Amino acid sequence: MRWWSVANFVSNAGTWMQLTVQNLLVLQITGSAAATGLSVSVQAAPALLMSVLGGAAVDRRPRKLTAAVSQAALAVIAFTTATLVALDRLDMTILMVLAAVTGTVATVDNPACALLGNDLVPAEDVPSAIGVGALVFNAGRLAGAALAGVTVGFLGTAAAYFANGFSFLFVTAVIPFLRPAAGAVRQVTGRAAGRSKSGMSVREGLAFFARRPRMLALAGVTGISAVFGRNYGLTLAVLVTGPLAGGAGAFGTVSTVLAAGGIVGAVLGARLRRPSVRLVGALAASGALLQIVAGLSPSPAVLLVLVLPMAVVESVSDTAGTAVLQTDPPAHLRGRVLGVWGSVGTVWSLGGPPALGLLMELAGARGALIVGGVIIVASIAAGHLLHRRGKIATSVALPAKERGPQPALQTAA
Repeated sequence: MRWWSVANFVSNAGTWMQLTVQNLLVLQITGSAAATGLSVSVQAAPALLMSVLGGAAVDRRPRKLTAAVSQAALAVIAFTTATLVALDRLDMTILMVLAAVTGTVATVDNPACALLGNDLVPAEDVPSAIGVGALVFNAGRLAGAALAGVTVGFLGTAAAYFANGFSFLFVTAVIPFLRPAAGAVRQVTGRAAGRSKSGMSVREGLAFFARRPRMLALAGVTGISAVFGRNYGLTLAVLVTGPLAGGAGAFGTVSTVLAAGGIVGAVLGARLRRPSVRLVGALAASGALLQIVAGLSPSPAVLLVLVLPMAVVESVSDTAGTAVLQTDPPAHLRGRVLGVWGSVGTVWSLGGPPALGLLMELAGARGALIVGGVIIVASIAAGHLLHRRGKIATSVALPAKERGPQPALQTAA
């Protein structure tokens, strides 16, 4: 697990270095901010349709093999891009194609690496392992963004892509030496389960997700939060530089505090032992209440006081939600469920910013934060009430002798 965490830190730092440089590269080639946004969307778009197929591929093959092959493929793409940049042969069309290929490979790589990390700890420690993964992700993000400027300044744009390629190779080299922990949940592939590969179908993952109330509730909480909250890079940027008249420097401070809060939240999330959808909903509602107060901030100083707990709550909520997502499905379905989640999450990530931008156009930055927070709290409260009424109705309808398992079901929910 230590080796895997180090490898993921190196890989995340390289990935965020490349993403930062890629935006600068698109601006250099086209001079268009819209083209920059388009390149990000092109890389994310394959997840919308292909994540379910990528998750099925993860369930069919050993995770170590799948993760090693996908990491090696990402390294090849990074080296190809670096070579084209160094030779001054990269144009916008080629860059878009490479971004789309990267996004396609990621539909397999993301669930494979996520579940591989869970194999390295006992089953009861998986929530903590996910928290460690969140901590590594945030630390790698900070390191990558900082290294991007230094690397480009001293070595040039191509060097950042070469560095990312080597970071993928480092992960590929570490994977063969990883060993499952005693008591870890064992992966059951198609042949081991005594079923044909065609039986490990995408439809099974979709059916499990659609028929599992916990998954639907988690998707609802995450979706409403993603659209009307959490996009603090957008809402707080407009609030700080607009109504609060803080300038770019003040927003830089806010961004730093947000990043620090994410790391603190990841540390706290790593201590979770029994995460639940109820906890995710409570944390999301708490974050929304803080968001409402942030929308009323009279000055940047007051906003800074609120930003840290907002980031902490968001990070712990994300860790709890990821733990539920990766532990609730049966072992042989987890890749496909993560694939379904990848498609669902892409809808939120692509549709959320435009919807939030429209809300800011209509209500302003303060109004977007306040209205968005109210919508999140009201939606979660309504879902909780409906859930309680459904349980009460079920309890009343059942004969007394059939109510025995009910306390256990309530605890599990």
